[in-house]
Formats: sequence, structure tokens, C-alpha cells
Amino acid sequence: MRVFAVDPGERHIGLAVSDATGTVARPLATLRHHSRAADAEQIAAAASELGAELILIGYALDAEGQPGPQARRAEKLAAAVGEHTALPVILHDESYSTRAAGEAMRAAGRRRRARQENVHAVAAAVILQSYLDATGRQ
Repeated sequence: MRVFAVDPGERHIGLAVSDATGTVARPLATLRHHSRAADAEQIAAAASELGAELILIGYALDAEGQPGPQARRAEKLAAAVGEHTALPVILHDESYSTRAAGEAMRAAGRRRRARQENVHAVAAAVILQSYLDATGRQ
């Protein structure tokens, strides 16, 4: 099962996709945020174009596991994406994914500019891999 993942942010939106078996995540692209409706339409179109069977949206919880302002924005984005596609749209905890993505890229020797340009897509891949590992998709 191919899964499409989104790391929603206030200015940028990271995208990632799994392989056809739903085992390995890879970063795809970073979109610039425009409006919730325009972003949702673009996300749904990209997922459809890639043949995804599920759209996963990162959902930021605070240290106590409670949804904060970012999580509420993710809920609204998920609802908007759902209006543009028949695919299931689910939320998955994305806590610390951007930090993990930055650390992984730093460890891989990526220069600062490359990290800044790709951190959102890599964060989406981190979220997606976390979901794939947790659900045991193979």
C-alpha cells in the first residue's frame, strides 16, 4: 500500500511517499503554504498522481500528549484534504519530526542551505516511516 505523508507547517509543507509495499518512506518535495483550501487541493492532487491509497498528516502533540494549536491546524487541513479526495486521511503524531530530520541531515553531512531547503520533506518522511513501522505495513 502506497502511503502519502504531509508535514504541515505555517510556511512550508513537507511531502513524502512510501514505496508500493508501504515499507520505506522517502522525502518528496516541499510546498510553500498558500491557503488551507489551495494546500489541500494540491496535496490531494499529488497523492492521487502518485497512486497513494492513504494520506497521512502529521499531528503535533505537546509534551503531555495533548493537541495544541499546530494540531488543531493539522485537523483542519486533514478535513480540507478530505473534501478533495476519496482517499482516507488520517492523523499521526509528528512530535519532534522536524528536529529528527535536521539531526539526520546534519549527521549525513548536508550543508546548512540544503538542510533548510529539504528539512520539511525529510520531516514528512520521518513521520511516514514512524507510521509504517508502527503499523507493520509490509
